[in-house]
This record gives sequence, structure tokens and C-alpha cells, in this order.
Amino acid sequence: MDYRFFFFSVMLLQGMSAKLGILTQKGLAENIVDTFASRPVLKKIIVWVIAISLTLGGFAYAGGDLTGTSIGLSALTGIPANYIAPVWGIIILVIVTLHDIKWLEKLLCVCVGFMALFFILTMFVVKPDFGAVSAGMVPYVPKGSLIYCLSLIGTTIGPQNIFIHSVSAKRTWNKPEQLALSRFDIGLTMGTGALITIAVLVTSATTMPGYTVQSAADIAIQLEPLLGSFAKTFLCLGLVAAGFSSAIITPLGVSYVLGGFFGWETDRSDKRYFWTNILVITFGIFIAATGYNPLSIIIAAQAFNGAVLPLVVITLVYITSQKSVLGNYANNIWSKIAGALVGLITIILGVTSIISIF
Repeated sequence: MDYRFFFFSVMLLQGMSAKLGILTQKGLAENIVDTFASRPVLKKIIVWVIAISLTLGGFAYAGGDLTGTSIGLSALTGIPANYIAPVWGIIILVIVTLHDIKWLEKLLCVCVGFMALFFILTMFVVKPDFGAVSAGMVPYVPKGSLIYCLSLIGTTIGPQNIFIHSVSAKRTWNKPEQLALSRFDIGLTMGTGALITIAVLVTSATTMPGYTVQSAADIAIQLEPLLGSFAKTFLCLGLVAAGFSSAIITPLGVSYVLGGFFGWETDRSDKRYFWTNILVITFGIFIAATGYNPLSIIIAAQAFNGAVLPLVVITLVYITSQKSVLGNYANNIWSKIAGALVGLITIILGVTSIISIF
């Protein structure tokens, strides 16, 4: 499944989400409640299907995030990951109760950024066959891999990210003139993400053909041409930073969605918001402590989110196409067609993948 589809889709959907948040100064969840207020039965169906799906997906993501972080620490310390996970989860529980974690978020972003930089540099150091890389850009779905395609869609076009971005956009910008700035922001972050993904895939294909990966730390072999014996330690620290930041963001995403649907204040002053964060992390601790394969956990969460994604996409496109909501900034005909196409593709993949599971 071609990454260009994901890049185009995320640019389109995140752009709609940002536009909705900026112009209405409400998140997507609040706009769903308002838009379908005159159709209470339909509203309840949409709200509860999305709320339940994203909450369950959040539980699985929290378990995967804690497990991924624990794997990095385990590789550094030698302590089994399922022993580290509960302790690490308790540390995160304490952190999310703090009033200001902006400094920590920035530190973790720097750590992950350094890891991304080294992957990009390594991509050129290992001297891959860029002709073969170009040939590999031709899109196709390998036999039996639909569940992985759905999982990739679920993480790249994460439905919870669409909700979070509408809230983030409304808090960052509040004028129509700032829509261009929000589009630039989306393009920059998605372009950077695409480059990192390409770098990881290219270095993997160049340095690891026939190599059996036993744990996430084993992929450090990709970085050895650049970092030598320090590669494994560096990658483990990167896994800790990436998993740690995700473990903090995941419960916030669930809380934003539920808060928007059910009229909570999305800050620590509302106990329902606060305890939702705690509940998500607690379930994550339980999942991580059981020692399940982290890849299986993440794939399950992503596939689950991918299955509910069509409903989120269709709802987003519908709301942002309403002049009663966005006036002259409502989607034009081409945006509607593009949104419908993305929604159709997610429906096909979702239904096919669910059938293949059973």
C-alpha cells in the first residue's frame, strides 16, 4: 500500500480537522454533537460507536506504548520488560497528574528527533540501490497482508489523531487568515514523517536482508554503519523516548474525545477527564504486565482503529461540507470527492480485513 496515499489522506483529513477547529473554536467531537443534535438517534449511534471504539483502542495503545518503552529499558538493564512495564506505568501515572509537562514533551521530541536524524543519515551511509527503492514505490498489496495495511492506515490516519488535531488547532489558531499557517504546519510535519519512514524502510532493506528480528532492539543493526557499538544503546534510548511520549499522549486523546462528546472540561479541573487518563494508563499497565507480544498489541489497536476510521472520515467530511457550520470555508466539490474517495478506500479495507480475520 503506497505511502503517498497515506500522505495525501492525512494532509486532506488533518486539514479539514484543523479548519473545523479554527473556524468553530470547537473540537470535532463537539461539532458532531452539535451537527446531529436534531437527529438524536443517529447522534447516539455515532457518538457511542466512536467513543467505545477509540476507548478500547486507547487501552491497547497504552499497553503497546508501555511495552515498547519497557523493551528499550529491558535491553539496557537486562530486567524483563513485563517487570519494568508496571513500574514505568506508575511513573507515567504520576507524570500525567502534574500541571505542567511541556518541558518533558519538548525533551522527548528532541530525543525522537535525534533518532530520526540518525536514521536519515544512515540511509545515505549504507548506500542503498536507489533504483530498487524507486521500483519499490509502485503500490501493491501482498497476498494475506490486508490486516497489516489496515493497521498501517489505523496508525497513519489515526482516528484519534483527527480528534486531537481539531482541539490542538483551535488552541493554536483562531482566525481564518491562519488556515494557511495550519496547512503549512501539517505539510511540514507529515513531510518529515514521510522522510523518516522512508529512511527506516530503506536502511532495513539494505542492512537486514534475511535477518531474523527477535526483539525491537535488534533493528539497531541498521544504525551500526553510522554509530558502531553505540547503535543498540542509542536505539533503546529512542524507543524509551518514543514510547514514553506516546504513553502520555494516548490517554489524553481518549479524554479529549469523551470530553467533547459528553460535555466535560478537557483539563484537570474536571474529575471525569482526569480519571479517564488514569483508567487508560491503568489498563495499559495491566496489558503490558501480561507480557503479550507488543507487535500483536499495536497491530490489534491499529486494526481496531482502522475499522472505525471510515465512520470518523465520513462524519468529518460531511460536517466540513456544511455551509451552516463553516460558511464560505465549507469543502468545495473537489475536497468532497477526495474525502469520499478516502472514505471509500477505508471502508473497503476495513470490511475486507474484518472478514479475513474471521
